[in-house]
Amino acid sequence: MKNKTVCHFLIGAAALLNVTSCNSQDKSASGKSNSKAATKMKTPSSDFTAGKDYTEFTRARVLDKVGFSQPVEAFSLLIPANWKFDGGIIWNPPGTNCAGINQGVKAVSPDGKFSFEMFPNDMWGFNTDPQLDQFSRSQPTAKYCGYGEPLNAEAYFRNIFAPNELGNPEVVSVNVNPGGEQAMQESNEKARQELMRYGAAQVNFYPTGVYAKVKWNNGSEGIVVCGVNIIETIVPNVYNGTSNKIYTTVASERVVLMYPASESGKAANLMSVIMSSIRTNSAWKNTVDNFWLGVRQRKQTAHIGQIRMMDEQTRQMGENAIKKGQQNLNNMDAAMRNWEASQQSQDRIHTNFVKAIREVETYRDETGKVELSSGYNHAWSRSDGSSFIMSDNPNFDPSSVFLDQRWKEMKKVQ
Repeated sequence: MKNKTVCHFLIGAAALLNVTSCNSQDKSASGKSNSKAATKMKTPSSDFTAGKDYTEFTRARVLDKVGFSQPVEAFSLLIPANWKFDGGIIWNPPGTNCAGINQGVKAVSPDGKFSFEMFPNDMWGFNTDPQLDQFSRSQPTAKYCGYGEPLNAEAYFRNIFAPNELGNPEVVSVNVNPGGEQAMQESNEKARQELMRYGAAQVNFYPTGVYAKVKWNNGSEGIVVCGVNIIETIVPNVYNGTSNKIYTTVASERVVLMYPASESGKAANLMSVIMSSIRTNSAWKNTVDNFWLGVRQRKQTAHIGQIRMMDEQTRQMGENAIKKGQQNLNNMDAAMRNWEASQQSQDRIHTNFVKAIREVETYRDETGKVELSSGYNHAWSRSDGSSFIMSDNPNFDPSSVFLDQRWKEMKKVQ
């Protein structure tokens, strides 16, 4: 039921990490600056333009400031170093409408011409039983949590996502994203196992993904990634031998990068770096997952107790009343479990979605491996896990430009 559905809600807020560099000057024995040497060292910095010859990325760390006694990093992603970043973790506690967590972040360039936004996940349920369908449609809805028939990724993008969140832009092209679909399908197995433990007779998943290009009247264009997972749960009715189908549809990838029409190549590179760089804090994720698993298990225990109580009253209540009560409970519990089980933060899903736009390369520095866009020919790192520079200019060397020897060129690895 709509008012009992859990809507696994995860929004992100992060702080930019600014990269600083140390400028130094050589001095002669008399204590005066060696102006010729200083000029020679500083010359390269005037020959290269940020955003044109190179792009510096910094890791924005997303904090959960609500679910724990002190702020905890939930996940992180790379964004251009001078972009403004906004967001925040929001929790809806158990027992409230759409209880759970969700995600959403936004980063904007200083001139406002580029912006990256990851919208909160959207979810809606549907029931094939006519009585329950009519009842569910009469219930109040909430943001990012509604009721309606399932839609695949393209239908959802064209009819809901683009007209509402994106301001109804012109759709230039829509392409299937098979890599994203496969990644979602692989992550669904854990959800299937849990649902079967709760007594679902059969659980089917229908993941679909698309990437699209859109444009607005103001001269801006956009790269859009959209992924939708349809969970079909077949619930048997123990009283009359029939079964009921419950659908939970989750739009778990709703991402757009907006850019000037003349900067499509740069935009594809930016999208690739940002999406493939998403890293989830496993300690945070495991703690949150276990919390909501406990909520589902307690809900299931209460549900079983209610069924037993109703079984003892079958002769007095009558077959029809029992059937309606049983299916209502099944509907509420299964919809909640579907939603919670489907919202697993899988870093590889983001990477597979962006591969359709531009492939990624794996690089290595002193901190380990990192995936960055294959659209750039050169990558540098300060080996702090947070600062990277990408460039196509073979003459660009950040250690000379920034007078910071901590910048080291990264090597591509398999």
